[in-house]
Amino acid sequence: MKSGWVDRDAEAIVADGAKAGIGRDLALRVYTTRLLGRDPKLVLHGGGNTSLKTKMRDRGGAEVEVLHVKASGVDMATIAPDGLPAVRLEPMRKLRVLDAIDDEELIGIERANLIDPHAPNPSVEMMLHAFLPHKFVDHTHATAALSLIDQPRGEQICGEVFDGRMAFVPYLMPGFGLAKKAIEVFEGAPGCEGLILSKHGLVTFGETAREAYERMITFVSRAEDFIARNRKSVAAAPSPIKTAPVAQVAPIVRGACSEQDENTEGAWRRLVLEFRNGDAVVDFVNGKDLPRLSEAGVITPDHTIRTKNWPLVLGAPQTEKLADFAQAARRGVQAFSTRYLDYFARHNKRTGGHKRPLDPLPRIVLVPGLGLFGLGRCKNDAVIAADIAEAWLECLRDAEAIGRFESISEADMFDCEYWPLEQAKLGARQDLRKDLPLAGQVAAITGAGGAIGAATAKAFAAAGAEVALLDVDRAAARQQANALGAQALALACDVTDAGSVSAAFDKIAEHFGGVDIVVSNAGAAWQGRIGEVDEEILHKSFELNFYGHQRVAQAAVRIMRAQGTGGCLLFNISKQAVNPGPNFGPYGIAKAAALALMRQYALDYGADGIRANAVNADRIRSGLLTADMIASRAKARGVSEKDYMIGNLLGREVTAQDVAQAFLHQALALKTTADVTTVDGGNIAAAMR
Repeated sequence: MKSGWVDRDAEAIVADGAKAGIGRDLALRVYTTRLLGRDPKLVLHGGGNTSLKTKMRDRGGAEVEVLHVKASGVDMATIAPDGLPAVRLEPMRKLRVLDAIDDEELIGIERANLIDPHAPNPSVEMMLHAFLPHKFVDHTHATAALSLIDQPRGEQICGEVFDGRMAFVPYLMPGFGLAKKAIEVFEGAPGCEGLILSKHGLVTFGETAREAYERMITFVSRAEDFIARNRKSVAAAPSPIKTAPVAQVAPIVRGACSEQDENTEGAWRRLVLEFRNGDAVVDFVNGKDLPRLSEAGVITPDHTIRTKNWPLVLGAPQTEKLADFAQAARRGVQAFSTRYLDYFARHNKRTGGHKRPLDPLPRIVLVPGLGLFGLGRCKNDAVIAADIAEAWLECLRDAEAIGRFESISEADMFDCEYWPLEQAKLGARQDLRKDLPLAGQVAAITGAGGAIGAATAKAFAAAGAEVALLDVDRAAARQQANALGAQALALACDVTDAGSVSAAFDKIAEHFGGVDIVVSNAGAAWQGRIGEVDEEILHKSFELNFYGHQRVAQAAVRIMRAQGTGGCLLFNISKQAVNPGPNFGPYGIAKAAALALMRQYALDYGADGIRANAVNADRIRSGLLTADMIASRAKARGVSEKDYMIGNLLGREVTAQDVAQAFLHQALALKTTADVTTVDGGNIAAAMR
């Protein structure tokens, strides 16, 4: 491992900080914290913490000694100065005389001593930073270091590797007790340059940000070198097992890891997937020691809130036996949930019986021959779970290569998993998401580069759905996806090409694990007097405006049925399907056929919990109803363009956003199918009879 320190970059962040009134030490604290946070071999997703002791003026103007410490749950890779809230240091140090302190009381004291009362809660390891005397303190969960520490002989191995330059702290759960023990060990080891926290990671310190940071890099490099020099030869993993493709397996896994909502008939609690199949992952899941290692436990207690304490291990999914795999997967998830609830009941009783269980569904699924899935309530959570799983298997692999991996006890895992301060790292974001009506669902929208498609994607994302934007013009889809955030998926998809549609839905299944809602929106308008139109025009219109809907619905239903959790097909049919206009036969007839198609899907797949509905919209400014077409239609009717656009009973122009809200309403209507919702401001001739 090499130091990432670059003098030019360090001075640049100092200069930028000076413009914002931030001192040199704090600017460099931010710089080295980001360096640590950007290396996944050191910390992952909100893990680790850093601090700086300095002086500043409080709101009353008095100069006080403060501890800037990373806020709980803040990602070190992207930290800003306000992610290191300042706490009055002296009151924190005085707490050392206490034998123990209640978590809530400690949080209250910490918050009472924040310089900024609106700042986020400091790290759960704040007291460790406060008790140590050094100006800069760094703490990481370096994977290589954990491979040494998580051993029956961990203390002896670390003594050899670090040559006595680091002091070993026996395992205690993170928090006040660990801080007390750490300072005792530090004071009993004069001259040490860091601490080894058993089952938890490394702490280094220094009088400058660079010294503390580069000590961390030095010690982690020593761990890496030791592992490389002392690896036992390990038998190669068996030959790869021939399995079904991930696009077929992921929906089965996702469906098995979903559960019905007991309070709302027809509703499901779904998780989103992230798939990994790098060489190290495949070797691990194919290895002969998988049954033992999968039960080995977490590599550091911080990870349990993201991954639970063990993964779900399934059998290899063979293409010709996917039905058997699906049944086995559901049995496996049920057994996992039963085991988890039993684990909870035993340890909840041990600790007083006052806790409430978290959901019992797995967060890591290992599939021999294929790879691993991370699961989460949203795509970002699934990515985090998968990242931690990869670090976990790397640590196990290295630990086993030099000895035998040993985790903390099951009781210790429970205490950390259900520790309120650990849960608080996730609480605010989870509380926000659980109120979103489409949280955990995956929506695919065709024609997403256009006005209606883009508005619909935005509405669904705002409602909590993971969104795949499909368009024949991938650049247009990508532009709209960029506006929705990093997790939105943009795909090229030509709905007139069955292969393109199939490939796009395979990619959705691979990326998110499946699909729950499809808005079949792609379309174009061909005009012409029906008795005079060329047959080629009719063919083109039907390929896009009818067969395009059929291809999309067919691909979606295949995935939805594999999941076994129902779903929703939504079709943009246009008012032309029920109220044809003159010279619009090539478009309107195909749309009328699409309306019949929707009803057939409602009829044929209602028993699978798959709903099919449509929106009948009119006069929406879009790629279909262009400015030129508006002018042409207005002229044909002898009205102004404005009057043409508000030519309805309400006298209001209907927008793409209005259509998007109609689609959203239909997606949420769990007991509505074969419905047509009219969005046209009022046109009696187009009203459904």
